Amino acid sequence: MNEIKIFSPATVANVSCGFDVLGFCIDTIGDEMVIRKTKEKGIKITKIVGADLPFETEKNVASVSALALYNHAKPDCGFEIEIYKNIKPGSGIGSSSASAAGSVFAINELLGKPYNQTEITNFAMKGEAIASGCEHADNIAPALFGGFTLVKSTTPLKVLQLPTPKDLFVTIIHPQIEVKTSESRAILPKDIPLQNAITQWSNVGSLVHALHTEDYNLLSESLEDVVVEPYRSQLIPHFNSVKTEVIKAGALGAGISGSGPSIFALSKGKDTAEAVAEAMKNVYSKTEIEFNVYVSKINTQGMKVL
Repeated sequence: MNEIKIFSPATVANVSCGFDVLGFCIDTIGDEMVIRKTKEKGIKITKIVGADLPFETEKNVASVSALALYNHAKPDCGFEIEIYKNIKPGSGIGSSSASAAGSVFAINELLGKPYNQTEITNFAMKGEAIASGCEHADNIAPALFGGFTLVKSTTPLKVLQLPTPKDLFVTIIHPQIEVKTSESRAILPKDIPLQNAITQWSNVGSLVHALHTEDYNLLSESLEDVVVEPYRSQLIPHFNSVKTEVIKAGALGAGISGSGPSIFALSKGKDTAEAVAEAMKNVYSKTEIEFNVYVSKINTQGMKVL
């Protein structure tokens, strides 16, 4: 196999209470990438459609992560990368991680899968660091592993796959404004009150238990963020109104997707998820901000070869 086309999915990171450790994978939104072997050695980006991103190997997250794998594997060939962006950069649903993870997944496939999922996650983190300023895997891990993941540690990297309740759906609204990950990290406090920390790790533990037991009521109770959301929500217009209305529409809970501006809501059943989508649209249709709304089942497969 000398060429491969893949679907690299969008992801939701943090999942309210799990800042920098929790994430899950989306089914209906994602980038497409074509990677092919070349006789000329090295990594080269030859085509980018849908976004104004750098072609320079050392500046694009896809090529930086690909180069990390390439330098480790030392194959007797090179690779060309084509990127078809459907996930807008700065949207908060894992645009940079889709590129960073997609390139290493595809090259690993073309080389006959010499690396496991944890190893290719490690390579992808090198690219993600270009976008966010630090190596973290809360978006990359669910894109590569599928479903819900928890990053136990990054040094050494350890990713735990969590079960996905079968009736769980996500609704996402993406307001067409940009919130840069680096900026949204900069506004976070360096210290948090002990009581908030206790509440937060209680919610993380409860959320993990709820996923294992398919306890939708406990899941709903656990989707609370007392550490990050109070600060980042200030960067997202009408966040509180959206959250209030989706709960009225039957959502289990809602929060900021990644660093924003996208807002996610989890629901039991597709009908409720569709009603939540209408509630989101009703809030933003009264504003002058353009937006996209997506409804998706949780993607338990992750990356897909097309």
